[in-house]
Amino acid sequence: MPEGPPFESTILPPPSLGPTVPHIALLLPLNSPIFAKAADAVQQGFFAAASRETSGLPVRVYACNDESKEIVALYRQAVNAGAVAIAGPITRNGVAALAANSNLITPTLALNMVDDERTDSLYFFGLPTESEARQSAQRATAAGLLSATIVSTDTPLSKRLAQAFADEWQRAGGIIQSEIVYAGDPTPLRELPLAPGNSVFLAAEATQARLLRPYIDATLPVYATSQVFAGNNRTLTNYDLSDVRFVDMPWMLQPDHPAVMIYPRSTTPLAPDFERLYALGIDSYRLLQVIFKHAESRSLPLDGVTGKITLTRHTFQREAIYAIIKQGMGVPLGNKYGQ
Repeated sequence: MPEGPPFESTILPPPSLGPTVPHIALLLPLNSPIFAKAADAVQQGFFAAASRETSGLPVRVYACNDESKEIVALYRQAVNAGAVAIAGPITRNGVAALAANSNLITPTLALNMVDDERTDSLYFFGLPTESEARQSAQRATAAGLLSATIVSTDTPLSKRLAQAFADEWQRAGGIIQSEIVYAGDPTPLRELPLAPGNSVFLAAEATQARLLRPYIDATLPVYATSQVFAGNNRTLTNYDLSDVRFVDMPWMLQPDHPAVMIYPRSTTPLAPDFERLYALGIDSYRLLQVIFKHAESRSLPLDGVTGKITLTRHTFQREAIYAIIKQGMGVPLGNKYGQ
């Protein structure tokens, strides 16, 4: 691996760092008991991408505990210490707190999404599962399916996925047959209508989806998000999800993809959700370079490890890979991405 820019990790820029120097700042809740592991995965991926920039600026990490309370002060400290480009924060509350400040002039990439129209130097990039639910609806629509039954589990995440799929499905003219909230009785799943054009959307995480899938008739097309996929090293887990169509990132599905191969994996095994955050860190570094160098016109769309990335106003949008689970493996389907 080529030697990249130096890395520093600190809560506050101490005097020992010497005079103010231009650097890239990475703001993360590494001291949070709730978000520290997620922040560390993002940090690892960010460093993996930065390590390939032999002449890049040094990266300095600024750690905090509660982004919603500390992020504005931490941001100002980074700027005062010489930060010329900033990535972070990663929590929705932290991003909202930073976005409440107008006219940010330092190129900044927030690593989560909020609804905000910006005209300054603040941009947004994240992995909202709602966007995957919308992409699943688009895939089902493109396949000519006309109606869908949504199967959810009544968790907050499941509710968000169900709503995002329903909104996109109906926007395209699809019919919602019903929404089944699974509470232990599989009877409604066994009685789903089998007429041509019907489909099912599983608004569920992997554990719940494994329980639900066997009750659904194999002739019904079943769609889901990356939440159902635990990676291709979990073959036995995936067998229970046979023929489920889902969307996920190249980092999880295409290890031999040119955009994926060039980056090292974590030296310690990561759970699937943290693998995705590691990939988020990689693409975050790359996108921060794009906005710092004002290279949007020549660098986008970006062939990212999280997907094909485009820019709509100040929000980076990610197009995921379309795949199906066959014989315990997530297999990419015909997809314009990467072709």
